[in-house]
Amino acid sequence: MPNILVKLPKDSFPDSHRDTLVRLLNDAAARAEQIPDDPKKRSLCWVVIDEVAPGFWTCGGTDMTAQLLPCIAMIYLPAGVLDAATRAHYVSLVHDAFRQALPPADRRRLVTSVIVHDVTEGSWGVNGAIWRLPDFAEAAGFSHLKSLCHAN
Repeated sequence: MPNILVKLPKDSFPDSHRDTLVRLLNDAAARAEQIPDDPKKRSLCWVVIDEVAPGFWTCGGTDMTAQLLPCIAMIYLPAGVLDAATRAHYVSLVHDAFRQALPPADRRRLVTSVIVHDVTEGSWGVNGAIWRLPDFAEAAGFSHLKSLCHAN
């Protein structure tokens, strides 16, 4: 149940490619976080894409976007959802999502920065209330954290 904030150079992923990227990022989240194939549970994965205007993305103080396609994904999720191996796999899946969604005509070298933020227990507010890991486990259906779900 992540919030995924993406920054891309403007117009790098035209409409259909951006749609593919969003779908692949959702798929990556579901796989890594073990969210079941249930539209209600998958709807808790939020993806926001922010396109950065030319000249506003520099590498070492130089606009390199003519040679490089830099992409950033900042992933926020409740602490305790991922272990080290799953985190590494998630980062790989996100990089692959960018690579697969890239328009074939774009010959720039893809460079990604994927930052996974574990939100400390008791620090995530949902609809005006603090949610804890059991709340997220129940809402998202994390298969590996079912033991945390409230008894019915």
